[in-house]
Amino acid sequence: MQTFEVRGGKKLSGSITPQGAKNEALQIISATLLSAQEVTVKNIPDIVDVNLLIELLGEMKVKINRVSSDTCIFKADEVDVDYLHSEAFYKKSGKLRGSVMLAGPMLARFKKAFIPKPGGDKIGRRRLDTHILGFEKLGASFEYNNDDGFFHLTSKGLTATSILLDEPSVTGTANLLMAASLAKGTTTIYNAACEPYIQQLCRMLNSMGAKINGIGSNLLSITGVSELSGTQHTMLPDMIEVGSFIGLAAMTQSDITIKNAGIAHLGVIPERFRQLGIQMEFVGDDIHVPAQEYYEVQKYMDGGVLTIYDHPWPGFTPDLLSIVLVTAIQARGSVLIHQKMFESRLFFVDKLIDMGAQIILCDPHRAVVIGLEREQHLRGITMSSPDIRAGVALLIAALSAQGKSTIQNIEQIDRGYQYIDTRLQALGADIKRV
Repeated sequence: MQTFEVRGGKKLSGSITPQGAKNEALQIISATLLSAQEVTVKNIPDIVDVNLLIELLGEMKVKINRVSSDTCIFKADEVDVDYLHSEAFYKKSGKLRGSVMLAGPMLARFKKAFIPKPGGDKIGRRRLDTHILGFEKLGASFEYNNDDGFFHLTSKGLTATSILLDEPSVTGTANLLMAASLAKGTTTIYNAACEPYIQQLCRMLNSMGAKINGIGSNLLSITGVSELSGTQHTMLPDMIEVGSFIGLAAMTQSDITIKNAGIAHLGVIPERFRQLGIQMEFVGDDIHVPAQEYYEVQKYMDGGVLTIYDHPWPGFTPDLLSIVLVTAIQARGSVLIHQKMFESRLFFVDKLIDMGAQIILCDPHRAVVIGLEREQHLRGITMSSPDIRAGVALLIAALSAQGKSTIQNIEQIDRGYQYIDTRLQALGADIKRV
C-alpha cells in the first residue's frame, strides 16, 4: 500500500492545469457502447476509476486505440455481451460505482444488461432505484439474483415513456438518457440532473445522431433513433480539481494560476470560495489566486453565520464541500458546512481535529468550522484517506501544516486525481510517494 509523505508549511507558486472531468469521463466512455462506429474521446483524465472503466470495455471486446494518455478511439462493433455476466466483470466493476452506467447503453443496444452491487466511495447509501425504476418504465424487466449478486435487466425493445425522477441523480439521468436515445418514440425525463457533465453527454449524443431537447434544464425530451454514428468529443476541465486548487492556494498562502479552468462551466463554485474571503481574478479562461495573509468569512446581511451546503446543479456540488471545509480552518470567522446528500462524508473531520483544527461535528451531516485566523498552525499527523474528496482535503491540510504528515490509503486519491504528487511538486510542494 502506497502513502504520501508531506512536509507542509511551504508557500507554493506557479501554474497548474486541471485534468479532464472525472465524472464526465465515466458517462462519455460508457456512451461509446451505443455505436458500432469509431468514437474519439479527448481530454481523458489518466486516473484509476477511468482507466478501470476503459479496461472493462476492452475486456468486453471493444476495440480501443489509446492514441495518447488523454485521447482514446473506441469502436464497439463486436461487443461480448456475455462478459457482463462473468465473475471477472463482477469483481472489477464492483470496485467502480461508475460501471452502473454501462447498463443504459447495453440495454438499449443489446437488450440486456447486468449490474453488480455498486462500489466506489464509502460515503453513504447510494441507491440504484432511480436507474432501475427508469429502465422498467422504458419497458425493461428486472430481477435481482442472490446467487450471482447481479441485477438482471432484459428487454424486447425499449419504448418511450414519461419519467419523473424521484431524485435529480446525475448517473441516473445519464443512464436513462443513453437508454432513451435508442428507444422507440419520444421520452421525457422530468427532475433530470442538469450538471455540465449531463449537458456534455447530451451534446455528444446529439453529435452521434440522437435527438435531445431541453439541454441545461431539468426537463429533457429524447426522440429515439434506430442507431447512432461515431463522433469526436472533448471533455471539460474537472471543476472539482479547480475548486481543490483554489482551496489549496488559500490554505498555503500561495500564488497559483489555474490554467484553462473552464470558467463558463463552474457555476457558483468561485462565488462559494469568495464567500470564504478568498480573492481571485479571471484572466481569459485562467483563474489567478494571489497569496493572501488572511481571508475572512462573509456573514449574512443580518449578521448570521454563513452556511455552505450542497444542492443539485446549479447549486453547489457536494464533491467540493470537503475542500471548502478544510479551507475554512484558517479563515477569520466561522462557517456551518451542511452535507445533505451523503451521511458519512464528514467523518474525516476527526483527523483535522487531531491536526489542531477547531471543528464541531454536530451530526453526520453538519459541521461548524471555527477559523484559526492563522494564529496557530495545523500539525502533521499520520492519517488515512477515506474517500477521494476527503483524501485531497487531508492533503491540503497536510501541505499547510507544520511538520511531517503521512497519508495512507492514497489509492483513494489516485482514483480521482491524476499525478497529483508530481503536479504539486512542480508548484514547490514537499510531497513524495512511498
